[in-house]
Amino acid sequence: MLRKLLLIGLLACMGGSVVLAAEVITYPRPESAGDHRGDYAVELLRLALSDGGTPVELRPAAEVMNQERALLALRSGQGLRVTWSMTTVEREKMVLPIRIPIYKGLIGWRLALIHASRSGMLARVSDAAQLAQLTAGQAAEWPDTDILRANGLKVMTSTNYGSLFKMLGRGRFDYMPRSVSEIWTEANWHRADGLMVDDSIVLHYPAAVYFFVAKSDAALAERIRLGLERLIADGRFDRLFYSYHAEQIERARLSRRRVIELRNPLLPPETPLSRPELWLRFPQP
Repeated sequence: MLRKLLLIGLLACMGGSVVLAAEVITYPRPESAGDHRGDYAVELLRLALSDGGTPVELRPAAEVMNQERALLALRSGQGLRVTWSMTTVEREKMVLPIRIPIYKGLIGWRLALIHASRSGMLARVSDAAQLAQLTAGQAAEWPDTDILRANGLKVMTSTNYGSLFKMLGRGRFDYMPRSVSEIWTEANWHRADGLMVDDSIVLHYPAAVYFFVAKSDAALAERIRLGLERLIADGRFDRLFYSYHAEQIERARLSRRRVIELRNPLLPPETPLSRPELWLRFPQP
């Protein structure tokens, strides 16, 4: 009783307010100082966690990690509380997914980064069989590598994201499929190396990028899920998404491109494809 009275007295002296310490949520550090690919995901996560009661502080991890290393760190509880990446059956066995596609499936719409000296290379490609005569470049740990190979396409890999652009510039492979949400920034970064965006085709396969947490962090997963659902319901999710991506989508002119449909054998059956509000829909040419 004495402790309770002392606490009541302390609260009264503080004007009835309690300052709660912020919970630190670590997320993947950008791979370079100019790498802003994760800005949207961080802002979305911040919004999702803003209405959950306990204040949070989002903080980049101490070390740079590629996708696979980030997932392993998350699973082991070493240096990360949350990450985001394309989902696969295997990844959902490792860590806990929040099954709301944060890019609305845009990650599965892929344009080709090519060298300007071969600007007409894809002009007559109309299906996967023709595309299989060329070689794509991808990072070894990206699920896209397995997806492309499962569709009969040839892929050369690197363990280093930055080296892929140098390899493309030197003609080590023919093209590099990149998401509509990424390719324009990457083309600008490497314009001096002679790289450009092809204007003929778009590859498409169903794909979802989720937030992931450790299996033991179910409370955080539920807080993120509820926050995202609130953002979807009141329109803030779409407003933020289009504020980052509307210009990229318009610039891609997807309805004017030849669509090469690919299957995604890595997509888990629990993917919420039955919720149309979670996905982009593009008109076919």
